Amino acid sequence: MTYAVVILGLLVAVLVWVVIRGQAVPKSDNTALLLKQDLTQLSNDITQLKDGVQKQMNDQANASSRQIAQQSAASIRILQDVTEKLTKLEGTNKNVGDIANELKSLQNVLQNPKQRGVLGEFYLAQILKNTLPPGAFQLQYKIAEGMIVDAAIILDDKILPLDSKFSLENYSRLLEAKPEEQESLAKIFKEDLKRRIDETSKYILPGKGTLDQALMFIPSEAIYYDLLANKVGLGNVSGRNLIQYASEKKVTIVGPSTLSAMLQTIMQGLRSIEIHKDTEKIRKNIEQLSKHLVAHNAYMLKLGSALGTTVNHYNATYKELGKIDRDIVKITDAEASVEPALLDRPTLLDD
Repeated sequence: MTYAVVILGLLVAVLVWVVIRGQAVPKSDNTALLLKQDLTQLSNDITQLKDGVQKQMNDQANASSRQIAQQSAASIRILQDVTEKLTKLEGTNKNVGDIANELKSLQNVLQNPKQRGVLGEFYLAQILKNTLPPGAFQLQYKIAEGMIVDAAIILDDKILPLDSKFSLENYSRLLEAKPEEQESLAKIFKEDLKRRIDETSKYILPGKGTLDQALMFIPSEAIYYDLLANKVGLGNVSGRNLIQYASEKKVTIVGPSTLSAMLQTIMQGLRSIEIHKDTEKIRKNIEQLSKHLVAHNAYMLKLGSALGTTVNHYNATYKELGKIDRDIVKITDAEASVEPALLDRPTLLDD
């Protein structure tokens, strides 16, 4: 556009110069005619230049409009994308906030010993329900008056006590303790577990229908692993480690993963018991059937004997009938009309 204005200015300057020159030069007919032609040509050039400039300005305006429209559309898309991401981010932040609240609630639950115990019992119940059939266990089983165990696994006519123990508070203190505090806190934690083992062993009452063994369930996989790895199990607890102490008390300590595996083994045992029961039932039925067969055989022997006696009577009677027939033949000289059809007595077949 600037280039066109410059050209237009130059043409105007030329026009002015021509006019001034025309005034300075003596006029003649040819000169006036040429001047008129030049002015006409200059007017046409100016008109074409104006049209060209107008067209160029229109093209630039259209191009600018298209560019502005494209930039506006791109800006709108960016704003929409940013708005959508902000909305998602807001939802994510809300979810994070909800999770944080839930974790805080869970932390509050775990800080309360009673609620922590309820959580451990719930965890134990879920594992039992997901592994054993309904009739193979019972929750809150009453072994004796005032003695209720968290769960009992029913094995034929005996039960296996299973109690949940969640010693989290002292374990958390031990993990967060400074090096100089760990020894004393480890001793406290071990004594706590020792008391839990003693509590579980109280449910072993063979006179009340329990097995001579009990299971102590630790809901925390971390505590159970540390116990197995001897990170908290070693150390003097009356001169023995906790695993040995539990074994002496006839208590088996199990965690979430090992309990599931042990329950699978118990399931196999229950199936074996059921198979044994079915086998015993079949054996008794076969014994009963054998008795029926013996009785039926005795009846058949009696029936055979009775049939033998009947056949003897039949044959004897037929023989007497033959004698009568022969006497008639002697008297009348007629042919014998009776041919005795004797029967064989039933005999026992050899095996």
